[in-house]
Amino acid sequence: MLLPQFNFSRIDQELLSTGTAARLLLACLLGGIVGTERERRHKAAGLRTNLLICMGCAFFTLLSGVLAGEGNPDKGRVASNIVQGIGFLGAGIILHTRDRVMGLTSAATVFVVASIGMACGAGLYIEAVLATFIGLFTLSFVGYVESRAGWKHITMLYEVRGTDKKAMYVSVLSVLDRMGIRLNIADRDSVDGFERMTFTVPAARRRHVELISELRRSEGADQVVVFGDPEEE
Repeated sequence: MLLPQFNFSRIDQELLSTGTAARLLLACLLGGIVGTERERRHKAAGLRTNLLICMGCAFFTLLSGVLAGEGNPDKGRVASNIVQGIGFLGAGIILHTRDRVMGLTSAATVFVVASIGMACGAGLYIEAVLATFIGLFTLSFVGYVESRAGWKHITMLYEVRGTDKKAMYVSVLSVLDRMGIRLNIADRDSVDGFERMTFTVPAARRRHVELISELRRSEGADQVVVFGDPEEE
C-alpha cells in the first residue's frame, strides 16, 4: 500500500518553524473572547466575525514576512494593507440614520481586534493578551460607567395611542415642551377613530424614565408603548 508523500515547500517550512499553529490559535482565542462580549450584546460583529478577523490578520502578518523572503527588507508590505482592509470593513458596520449614528463602537472593536491579530501573528503574545484585556475593560466597565453617569444618549421609539387626536397631540407636546425635547415624528396613522403617533427621542436613560412616566400620566394619551433599548455601540 502506497502512502501519499507530502513535500513541504520552503515557505511551509518557514511557517512551521515560526510556531504558526500557536500564533493562529491564540489569535482565535483572543478574538473569540472579544467576540463573545459582542455576541452577548447582540451586535452584528459578534463571535465568528471577531474570531475570523483576528485569525485572518494574524495569518496575513505571518505571510507578510515569509513571502517577502530573507533578502527583501520590506517584510511588512502585506501586513500594511490590513489596516486599509479593516477600515473598509469598519465603515460598512457604521450606520447613519436621520438622528443618530450607529455602530461606531463595533467598528472600533473590529479595528482593535485586527491589531490583536497582528500582534499574535508577529509573536507578541503578552502585548496581544494585554490589548485584549484593555479592550474588554473598555467595552464592559467603561460602557457601564457611561450608562450610569448619563453620558450616553440612546434613541428610543415611542408610540402614543388615543381616541382624541387633538388631546393626544396637546398632551405629548406639553410633556415634551416641559422637558425641553423636540418632537420628531416618525409615523402617524388612524384606524377606526383610534389615533396613533410614533416618534423617536435621543436622551440619557434617566430622561427616558422621566419621559415615559410623564407621558403615561398625561390625560390625552390612553396608551404609551416604548420599543427597544438600542445602544449606539
